[in-house]
Amino acid sequence: MLKGICYRVLSIIILMMVVMKSGYSQDLGNIPVRLMFYNVENLFDIYDDTLKNDDDFLPGGMLRWNFTRYNKKINSLYKTIIAAGEWNPPTVVGLCEVENRKVLKDLIYGTYLSKFNYGIIHEESPDRRGIDVCLIYRKELADIIDFQYWIPSEIKDEVFTSRSILYAKMRINTDTIHFIINHWPSRRGGVLAAESSRRIIAAMVKTKVDSIAEGTNYKAKIVIMGDFNCTPLDQVMRLLVNPSDLSNTLVNLTEELAVKGMGTYRYRGIWEMIDQIIISERLMRCGKGLYTDAEMFHIFKPDFLLVEDLKYPGDTPLSTYRGYKYQGGYSDHLPILLDLGFR
Repeated sequence: MLKGICYRVLSIIILMMVVMKSGYSQDLGNIPVRLMFYNVENLFDIYDDTLKNDDDFLPGGMLRWNFTRYNKKINSLYKTIIAAGEWNPPTVVGLCEVENRKVLKDLIYGTYLSKFNYGIIHEESPDRRGIDVCLIYRKELADIIDFQYWIPSEIKDEVFTSRSILYAKMRINTDTIHFIINHWPSRRGGVLAAESSRRIIAAMVKTKVDSIAEGTNYKAKIVIMGDFNCTPLDQVMRLLVNPSDLSNTLVNLTEELAVKGMGTYRYRGIWEMIDQIIISERLMRCGKGLYTDAEMFHIFKPDFLLVEDLKYPGDTPLSTYRGYKYQGGYSDHLPILLDLGFR
């Protein structure tokens, strides 16, 4: 009798292995895909780069940046990415405020993220501070078809001093996804600061999106994400996403939350939704392949990323620095996440 039971158990195990092997590719296609964007607040190494304005982030600089603080920052970021994926890290992570490729290598090769085989898309930008927009992706889940960095054609290379826009065309499961990663000029000095530059960049991104849409007979699945340094309700964003424009093919998934007073960055006690994810309508309404909807977007705000605001009521992101005071936190922004399902 015992021998018979053993044979039956062995047969079941073999059958399961055959089924798993034959259906493996199909099962992969049913695994949800998580996307993430994170402004990581000045991820600088500790070495002087004479081509960048990185003096504050040196051991002898104003911020007293050193290896111990840098290593803590790297480990804090990897833990955030792991937690955001619930121990299955996001397939694609867009990042901004990154100094160079070295810090990305330290992040994905020098931490537990090394187990997930991330690749890097990075290029130095003309930003005065030396911070870049980039992307990391899990190579077993996503393939790079093409990528480019854009700057507005009406601004000469030697004059443009902000972050270039990253465009990446990727194959995920059986679908092609077009990613556009942004970090628009800062509002330092007031809301109107660099407004004209943001308008030029918004118009450029809209033109590029229209070209991608038209070239695919409006079937392109597009994800635009980043730190736009303005909210979904600002006029400059209407150049990119304007519901009243009949030719508009984009949906801003963050607008509803912004109206409710939610956000990713806190300024003088007020939450602002300056980190956003915008998608093509095709990604919501497609009948086959990868899809998403507004309920699959959320702000990642676990308790460990927050701290009590000592000046205004409520919590605020636990940043690495508060002014020139070192806090040892994560970032002054909260990450945002979007899940893609599979039909």
